[in-house]
Amino acid sequence: MKHQYFGDLNDYRKYGLLRALTSGSNLRLLIAWMLTPDDGRTDGRKIGYLNKPSKYERFDAELFRNLRHSLSTAERHVSLMETSNLLADAAYYSEVVPDARVGRARWFESLKTLAGGCDLVFLDPDNGLEVPTKPMGRQDSSKYVYWREIRELWGRGASLLIYQHFPRKKRSEFVAEGMNHLGQLPGAPLVEAFVTGNVVFLLAGQNHHTDDLRAGFARVQDSWSGQIKLGTTEQQAATRSANR
Repeated sequence: MKHQYFGDLNDYRKYGLLRALTSGSNLRLLIAWMLTPDDGRTDGRKIGYLNKPSKYERFDAELFRNLRHSLSTAERHVSLMETSNLLADAAYYSEVVPDARVGRARWFESLKTLAGGCDLVFLDPDNGLEVPTKPMGRQDSSKYVYWREIRELWGRGASLLIYQHFPRKKRSEFVAEGMNHLGQLPGAPLVEAFVTGNVVFLLAGQNHHTDDLRAGFARVQDSWSGQIKLGTTEQQAATRSANR
């Protein structure tokens, strides 16, 4: 995550997803921004949706109005979400992620400490899951979350939601691969993907969180139809079509 992305269309969907998953539940949310420095690129300029309330406001009116107001009055910064109360009772981890291995290890130790008091940890890297060309410690490795980190957080009892930008490959196959990988976490009873136009959010739910999470899935489907699709639903539809 970079501050320059705050409030863009991906962000609107992201916060809407988090609100739908946790609203009315007993889940304590931790947002690990996985911040990296702004780079001046055009990424994150997708804010034209804020000028189209007739199309976008209906998905989450309170969130939409807050983001539109924030972007019209303040510099883009994740602290605008932290102070908004849009994600009630959420905790936040806002330290910048270093590339260097030693610094990354310290960063992760602090994250683990915060995660100990939370149920659902949202990991928000710039790009997503680790790739072979960016081993930990290499330049720009801060843009990825690593499987060793995912496994350790999972082993401590946290359910996990992970931001993932789509790479240049067939999306349905990529979503299935991500869900399969998360399904290999020890004792993972619930795996889901939330598919949007540009990114997918991958979820692995602990057994003791399944009731709250499934209720959240229903809220996502009710509120965000046309913007966020459940990966399992898409896969089931594709299977039915192939078998006709």
